Amino acid sequence: MTRQLASVIGGKEAAFGTPYDSINPARTTEVVARVGLADAETFAGACRVAREAQREWATVPAPVRGRVIASIGRLVEANTEALARLVTEEIGKPYAEALGEVREIVDTCDFFLGEGRRLYGQTVPSEMPDKNLFTFRVPVGVAAVITAGNFPVAVPSWYLVPALLCGNAVVWKPAEYAAASAHALYRLFTAAGLPDGVLNIVFADGAATFDGLSAALEEGTVDKVGFTGSSAVGRRIGELCGRHLQSPCLELGGKNPMVITPDADLDLAVEGALFAGFGTAGQRCTSLGTVIAHSSIHDEFLARYAAAVEKAPVGDPMGDVVLGPLLDRKFAERFEEYLTWIEPHHTVVSGPTGRITPDNPRGDFTGEGGLYYHPVIVDGVRPGDRLFMEETFGPIVGVTSYDTLEEAIELANLPGYGLSSSIYTNDPKSAFRFRAGIGAGMVSVNNSTSGAEAHLPFGGNGRSGNGSRQSGMWVLDQFTRWQSMNWDYSGRLQKAQMDVAEIIPDLDFRL
Repeated sequence: MTRQLASVIGGKEAAFGTPYDSINPARTTEVVARVGLADAETFAGACRVAREAQREWATVPAPVRGRVIASIGRLVEANTEALARLVTEEIGKPYAEALGEVREIVDTCDFFLGEGRRLYGQTVPSEMPDKNLFTFRVPVGVAAVITAGNFPVAVPSWYLVPALLCGNAVVWKPAEYAAASAHALYRLFTAAGLPDGVLNIVFADGAATFDGLSAALEEGTVDKVGFTGSSAVGRRIGELCGRHLQSPCLELGGKNPMVITPDADLDLAVEGALFAGFGTAGQRCTSLGTVIAHSSIHDEFLARYAAAVEKAPVGDPMGDVVLGPLLDRKFAERFEEYLTWIEPHHTVVSGPTGRITPDNPRGDFTGEGGLYYHPVIVDGVRPGDRLFMEETFGPIVGVTSYDTLEEAIELANLPGYGLSSSIYTNDPKSAFRFRAGIGAGMVSVNNSTSGAEAHLPFGGNGRSGNGSRQSGMWVLDQFTRWQSMNWDYSGRLQKAQMDVAEIIPDLDFRL
């Protein structure tokens, strides 16, 4: 029986709304869940409910909230296989990667469970006697969190866990094409004992979400917006929040470069480029965009890379494959547009392109009625090419060459994104020169462009975000605000910068 999923607000199911079918992209005739999409008023109403619930949640001691986060981690861990299978079924992510995604939730909970006892402020000395100064972290209030579906459970946890730990309530709008995975995660969170209304899940399309968010910001029921998605939509959300003097947490797209130096271990570089370019079918915000290989090793690297891609298994994501299907029909349509960006001066070195079908097979694999596409390597991309300058969400990687490291860094920065980057080299000087010159928020040395750990800051610059960071202690600044307090127990009014004792030095003294 097909799952029927509706929004849950204040612990109660909302009206079902407009039906939407979340399909299995590996077998597009299979419906994983039928989802009721809410309208803008439902989203705005959820924010009002969250506002009421947040006041009481904020009074729960932070260490107790930390124990709730610990319980979420244990519940997710106990349900790892079931949740990973659902992720694979709904978005086609290879099962091994889905298991890793679920592990990331557990790691995030394990990190933040102790932060409930470490939401430290400071006691600061005053310039006047009989007076103490303090700082406190306080919750922002209500967080509206909007997430993409390529990481339908891990990335939401980067927002939900710290937001809840810090005493905020959350209205979460997941991607509708990953609704079943999101609903399962919501149930695991609420099973940990969250009071009704502290975490709400709203299924809606993009237009209704934007209009509902706009209304909630106008009403003053949203205090922080977290968004993971495209740079174009992130820009609109940033503009909307800016009109209300709010700074959103934006985690956007990337055109992530990988520089390969003459002294690099080419086998290792090929392995990293294969995973970075084609894992999750190239549908990560940190997926490899362009390989920038030194001219002296360009041809050898390209030959090895093409051979590795040719051997990479594509197929049923429950099997041992590198690539499964694309996430959803809209991403398949968009990927076919990217293929039209291949120009006459480019060379496709990876074989066939387009959707895998009986008429366009990959070896013996004919696509099985799923949204499977041939992985594509395009050599000869140049600055100014759309394939070089713009994010291509899917299994396509461009390749170009360079002569000096300064030239490689300039090429790497040119598209204007700044999420992730990588360099393969055995020269420490080259590694540190690259780190200093690259504009990306994340740098890997002899590793792929993809891969995050729960205790490091995750986020980008330029077209990849507004400088906000997720994960680790740095995300606490997204979901708390600093409050200062001064306590004067002198029994008299002491005026700062005026009633200050002064010790006079003899500045003319000389030995």
